[in-house]
Amino acid sequence: MFPRNRSSFAKPLLLITLGLILILGSSWGSAYEEEWGFFGHRRINRMAVFTLPVEMMPFFRHNLEYLTDHAVDPDKRRYATKHEAVRHYIDIDHWGEYPFSEVPRNWTEALLRYGELELVQAGSADTMTVLVSDILRGGSSDTVLLQVNHPDLPLYLSLRDYKQFWDDYILPNYYEDEWVLPVGETANLLGLSPEKIQSVRAYDHFSEYGIVPYHLEKMQDRLTRAFRAKDARSILRICAEMGHYIGDAHVPLHTTENYNGAMTDQVGIHAFWESRLPELFADKSYDYFVGKAEYIRDKNDYYWTAVLDSHALLDSVLLIEKRLSQTIPPDQQFCFEERLGISIRTQCEDYAAAYHRAMDGMVEDRMRDAIQAIGSAWFTAWVDAGQPDLNQLLDAKASEQELKEQERLEQQYRQGENKGREHGS
Repeated sequence: MFPRNRSSFAKPLLLITLGLILILGSSWGSAYEEEWGFFGHRRINRMAVFTLPVEMMPFFRHNLEYLTDHAVDPDKRRYATKHEAVRHYIDIDHWGEYPFSEVPRNWTEALLRYGELELVQAGSADTMTVLVSDILRGGSSDTVLLQVNHPDLPLYLSLRDYKQFWDDYILPNYYEDEWVLPVGETANLLGLSPEKIQSVRAYDHFSEYGIVPYHLEKMQDRLTRAFRAKDARSILRICAEMGHYIGDAHVPLHTTENYNGAMTDQVGIHAFWESRLPELFADKSYDYFVGKAEYIRDKNDYYWTAVLDSHALLDSVLLIEKRLSQTIPPDQQFCFEERLGISIRTQCEDYAAAYHRAMDGMVEDRMRDAIQAIGSAWFTAWVDAGQPDLNQLLDAKASEQELKEQERLEQQYRQGENKGREHGS
């Protein structure tokens, strides 16, 4: 997605290099966690700060530790709500083959094309179901051809009207456990008498396969609004969490149903690729100076490109490890290490080094691209908000409510169970 260019560093970036070495040294300890590893997410967010222009640097430098520490909040929230996990990935290969034209790039259209409305008839247990026809799921049209199971329902609807209905009555309730819709508005949409309908529900058959590019576009808008409002605490929270999701979009195994190798007899490859390898090799050889943040003109295309670029690497991620596992003796693949007094089974360092070499810099390149993408997202939101003076926000302190919410999140993470699918080994 971004060319590797080590000669285009911004002057401010060069001036702070020596100070940066001291800053980073105290906080790069590794911990064995899932996803990019808490280690990796913190590293990526931290380095993104140093892609920003001088106008943004004082505020972000002042809050460097917050942006580093809270880069992992989205992973912790997976232990607090069932709605969190899908924000971290998209199983794009569930929907077809590259370039995945079957998947609408617009969030509402993706939901309505793979969702359904269920109408319970008044005075009866019978239901009427409204689905978008299969033939329209791979493209766009001015008209929605419906699949219906009742003669009273229309065969065609205006796509504009149907999309507006989902925008108005379903999207605002996206994080509700049930999507209960107003009878009158639904009847009006379908040309039915409201007296014939007892209740209406919508069902989501799309989100379980992940929503990360759609979620990033929404977060981009939220961050712009936070900058415009000069809301320092919201800026920091959204920046920290947005960095996490951008990092996840740059992981090939976040773009596939085979996210942990179960389909190819490679269970555990997820943590191997994005946790074990950075832990072992990031401090030894990775170059994180990626140059300046750049303005993102087409946000939708930008985040989809990140996902598709990640997915293009998936075959290499899987096939290279499969080949190694068949050529290196099993007793040389896994070892036991002591972590916080616990014996952990993990990939042997020599085996990991062989995998790392065979991928020829892939993990480093994805981390570098993620760093620049995060900086670019922050920078773009600031520009779109009119480039507010962030020096006025340096003294903003966390409210008591924010501190309590953070404490509650920590408790849920330490004591709860992951409410989404597991990615780790």
